[in-house]
Amino acid sequence: MSGTGQSGLGENPSLQNSTSKDRLSWGRLVAFALPAAPISALGLPLVVHLPHFYDRHTTLTAAAVGLIFMIARFWDVFTDPVLGLLSDKFETRWGRRRHWIVASVPIMLISVFMVFMPPEGAGALYLTFWMFFLYVGWTLLTVSHMSWGAELTPDYHERSRVQGVREMLLIFGMVFVLVLPVLSAYLVPAESRPEAVTLMGWFVIIFLPITVCIAVSSVGEVKTPQPDHFTWGEAVALVKRNRPLQILLSADLFSGIGNGIVSSLFLYLALDVLMLGNFSNVLLLVYFISGLSFVGPAIWLSNRVGKHKAAIFSSLFSGLTVPLIFLLPEGNYVLSALCWTVLGVNMGAGPFLFRSIMADVVDHDAVESGHQRTGLFYALLTSTNKIGYAIAIGISMASLDWLGIETGKENTEEALFGLQLIYILPSFTISLIVAWLLSYFPLGEVQQRANREILAKRTLDAAAEAIAVRTIEPVNVNSAVSEGAPRTDP
Repeated sequence: MSGTGQSGLGENPSLQNSTSKDRLSWGRLVAFALPAAPISALGLPLVVHLPHFYDRHTTLTAAAVGLIFMIARFWDVFTDPVLGLLSDKFETRWGRRRHWIVASVPIMLISVFMVFMPPEGAGALYLTFWMFFLYVGWTLLTVSHMSWGAELTPDYHERSRVQGVREMLLIFGMVFVLVLPVLSAYLVPAESRPEAVTLMGWFVIIFLPITVCIAVSSVGEVKTPQPDHFTWGEAVALVKRNRPLQILLSADLFSGIGNGIVSSLFLYLALDVLMLGNFSNVLLLVYFISGLSFVGPAIWLSNRVGKHKAAIFSSLFSGLTVPLIFLLPEGNYVLSALCWTVLGVNMGAGPFLFRSIMADVVDHDAVESGHQRTGLFYALLTSTNKIGYAIAIGISMASLDWLGIETGKENTEEALFGLQLIYILPSFTISLIVAWLLSYFPLGEVQQRANREILAKRTLDAAAEAIAVRTIEPVNVNSAVSEGAPRTDP
């Protein structure tokens, strides 16, 4: 394959210039990426703030909250491939993705209100029902938005730029919702101050419809081939025979476990081990601002060494820096901020690189199978990450009960040290596993450009065949008339 790719690049000038030809304007990129801000404004509290909120403000135990969030995540995993297939199959005059994004908005608005602003006495059934409903809308929105982004450009490096800009908006959304409670603490009297999760919920409710409206009305879709119908058995077989897909999904699964553990336990670590109080939200803010600042350098590194090699570096960096938390003394705001600045350097790199790599895996599958299945592939990518998060949150919240951690109360030294170990050691180990898995990833720039050449040639051949058929048919009719054969209406 690589030999074919090299010769193809040498013989086809259009492929050599694909970066400039396929480069998207900044206006289109930002308009497309805008919905990522409210998406992340919802995603952050789902894994960081809401479990802690329901643990503190309801009669549910930490283990019960963790179980509900884990079950809801597994429900989301089930809906991902179903809605991914629907996203691929049904096309309207808007295209194949945008109508699903619009359809997700009312579902999201209702469910966000119910989950983020629960009534008094909300219990297990209430939380379970609305979490299930929320994840239906979440899947419609995120799978369709990522698939749309993957299809905006065929270029290897431009795909990193598209997903990088989307990642920047994702991080911006996280930063903004973290600023809200900080501003509220200074501007609103304590007796009338809303909960942080309430402010986050209103941010999503207000800005999701606005950003979706801008995106779907400003950015069109690129026409892609209609995918053929196939069964669940064929979908499973697809994963079994596609080695690049296996490696990427495995790496994403482990990443989801590692990220899920540190996300769900962050507030417990910051409040009960590091004793940082209200500075905890500021610490998250520092973390995400650091991540936002380094998305650009991560794109540059990806362009220099390739996507999967940049992702390997990203994973190793994460694994080698997380043990710095062991060195932090209690109540030291400055050192904690410096530590989370370092940890945040690369927080955005892995997610956008994985999404960019998946677009290349879709091309590889299209070459091998003849099918275009972008929605399904991105549904699989979100599924593995969600499975990882589901496993992580279930284990993390159950471990709090096992250790006897009670937030805001006196905890034993052994319990607090156990919390540190559960926060740090799995993340360290998983980062090394992800780097090892990605070292076997077989697709690079040369292979991807060769795949795009094959797909472009197939499109041209299909168009030429269609033209030939339309040209030949009238000749046959005329020939039939000249020979005295009866003529029929077309």
